[in-house]
This record gives sequence, structure tokens and C-alpha cells, in this order.
Amino acid sequence: MSDLHSINEAINKRAGRRLIPSIIVGLALLAIIFSTMAFVPPLFAALVGIAVLIALRELTDAFKARDIQTNYLHLALATSLVLVSAWVGGLPGLSVSIVIGLIGMLFLTLLKGTEGFVKNATASAFALLYPGFVAGFIFLLARSGEGFSYIATLVILVGCNDTFAYISGVLFGKHPLAPKISPKKTWEGFVGGLIFTAVGSALAFYHLLDHHPLIGAAAGVAGVVAATVGDLVESAIKRDLSIKDMGTLLPGHGGMLDRLDSALITAPVLWCCIELLKRFS
Repeated sequence: MSDLHSINEAINKRAGRRLIPSIIVGLALLAIIFSTMAFVPPLFAALVGIAVLIALRELTDAFKARDIQTNYLHLALATSLVLVSAWVGGLPGLSVSIVIGLIGMLFLTLLKGTEGFVKNATASAFALLYPGFVAGFIFLLARSGEGFSYIATLVILVGCNDTFAYISGVLFGKHPLAPKISPKKTWEGFVGGLIFTAVGSALAFYHLLDHHPLIGAAAGVAGVVAATVGDLVESAIKRDLSIKDMGTLLPGHGGMLDRLDSALITAPVLWCCIELLKRFS
């Protein structure tokens, strides 16, 4: 037992997060995602919306650490408008609502005066786009007639990359991918995630979406690049704001935004791949 504890502690130190709680939380989230998406899609949408609003709260609270003033209530209302519009109206609803939301946020920030306007308005616009707007693409995937298959494919892409990048990084990681942004991430982890995600995506596209495995592999590669960018963006935010995690809500993962970052950026890429296939296949 002591040897197992020592191994677990060594993995935790090398990977930068607690392994066992991370696995438990990850499995619980998967169960919630698949059960709600399979039987009650609107409940899935509602839970994703709640998760996005929690992530938004974490982000606005983090802004306060650098004296960046944003109004969570205004942002939450605008984000809710964006997500509901995406679920009800699809891409046109998402497009129109984000324009209305951005204009509204800029106007409300302007009412506070000109001091710090650029900083605060930029932060408000960023918070509406991320996590709000990009999360809208999860809703676009889920509302489709093939919503379960699309969301399952998204989960496979994100899950394969997170899992195998983690394992490859722990076992073989020696060369930092972006040492000034995220010292724990390595090229070895990136390549491991890339290979296994390409395989997982190829299988998902073939069995779930009825497309050629090579198309799925290409989509998987694009998804890994997007997910890595999402991870690095969130790491850059935390470094700029001088915080370790966005929150402590999810044991082994940090805050809600720490858990959503990869999926938020991967969802638009997967949606684009699917839309291109619909038009040109």
C-alpha cells in the first residue's frame, strides 16, 4: 500500500494534478454526459449551460485579481441568451445573439465611464466569447438529429487527447512544449495524444458518423491542435492573472473552466469538420 501511495504521489508531482480524484471525477462526468444526451438532450443542454456559467464565474472572479472589472450578472444573462439562441435557433441564432450580446456588453461597460474602459470592455468581450460563444458549438452539435453521435465523437476526441497526452507525458515527457506558458506539457505528451486521438477519432467517424477512417483521423489531428491551444490559452490566462487553478470545484481537475477548456475549443473544430463533410461529401 505504501508503494502504491508513493507511485501515486510521484505521478501527481510529475503530472501536476491528483490522479485518483481526477479519474473518479472524469468517469462521473462521462456518465452524466452520455446518460443525459441519450435520454434527455434538453437536460444535457441545461447542465452544459450551468457548467459554462460556473466557468464564467470563475473567470470573472479571476479578473478581479488584476483589478479588471466585469459584471458577472450582465455576462451571465448575455451568455444565457447566446446558449439558448444556439439551442433554439442553430447557427443563425448563435450568430445574431453573440452580436447583440457584444454590443450590449460594450454599452453597459461604457455607462461606467471612460476610466479603464479598454481593459474592462476587452475583458467583458473576451468573457462572452470564451466560454460563452465557443460553448454554443456544443449546443449546435447536440441539437442535431445525430446529436448523440456528435457529442460522443467530441467526448472521444477530448478524452483520448487528455488521457493519452497525460500518460505519454508522465511516462516519456522530457521536452517542454511551451515552458513559459505550461511547464508540465511536453512534446512527448502532445505526440502521444495526437496518435491515440487520431486512432480514436478514425474509429468514431467510421462507426458513429459513417465516414472514412482517414477523414476521422484528420479531424482528430485538428481536434488535438485545437484542444492544445485551448489548454495553453487557459494556462496563459492563469499565468497572466497569477493563479494556479480557476477554482477547486472538481477534485483533481481544478475549476470548471480547467475541465472545459479543451472541449470549448475542440467543439467548433469538430462542428466545422462535420459541416464541411455535409457539403462536400
